[in-house]
Amino acid sequence: MTVEVRQARYFIAVAEELHFGRAADRLSMSQPPLSQAILQLERQLGTTLLNRSSRSVLLTEAGSLFLEQCRLLVGASERAQETAQMASSGTIGTLRIGAVTSAFSEVLPEILARFRATRPLVELRVQEIDSHYGRDALGRRELDVAVIRHSETGRRLISVPLRRDHFVVAMPKDHPLAQGKGPVSLSEFREDSWVWLPRQISPDYHDELVAACRQVGFSPEAQHYANSINSQLAMVKCGLGVTLAPESSVRQQPDDLVWRQIKERADLVELSIVSRAEAKEPLVEHFILCASPDV
Repeated sequence: MTVEVRQARYFIAVAEELHFGRAADRLSMSQPPLSQAILQLERQLGTTLLNRSSRSVLLTEAGSLFLEQCRLLVGASERAQETAQMASSGTIGTLRIGAVTSAFSEVLPEILARFRATRPLVELRVQEIDSHYGRDALGRRELDVAVIRHSETGRRLISVPLRRDHFVVAMPKDHPLAQGKGPVSLSEFREDSWVWLPRQISPDYHDELVAACRQVGFSPEAQHYANSINSQLAMVKCGLGVTLAPESSVRQQPDDLVWRQIKERADLVELSIVSRAEAKEPLVEHFILCASPDV
């Protein structure tokens, strides 16, 4: 048989008061139903839990041991209820976050700091992703929220804009244009060797690079390949070629990296917080709220 939490509460009250009348008052019920409930419990268990007389109520040995287990049962029930309420309010739980590389050095540190300060009991699981994977992972429910370069999300996903960025061209120190000042035309680099990011690494980012070059009339000659923006810039500093990179990422590099703004408009797609369009979980809503500087 299974002892219900209600039965355990009844027995605890009687066992602690050792008086059915006081126990009934404590439970805000009348005495006869309480007495019947304890008798029914003893029948279910097949043992006597209380020795009753006209003058006293005493626990049997079985009753004393059963009391300990009843307290554990009620305690577990109360903890389960508390856990459910905390999860519903977004004060505990696990939040799975995916973010593109540039977010880790820009917007994400402040958001995570605000989130940890206000939700210290929440477990954060963070991974580096590209934008394409982030959208797919949200659809597969492998992520709860993604900080990615926003493109068309469709009806299943919604996005909250964070900022826009711009491409700049990074080049080795000995490049002919390295000593100049002011913006340069991207077309001046049509004959250069390029450090590139393969499309399978990040389709969205790759396509943005290609589009920026094609709008000024050339397709870059990719001779060297990197697996991340930081690797791209490191290879440029080694003198292997030139590349386009987000200005925000370039500004995070040491002073020995040479870069110039470009004349042509070359906006990166907006960096956004993307989540599923269905009813939001409290933790996701709070993460989005933490992106506001007013939090």
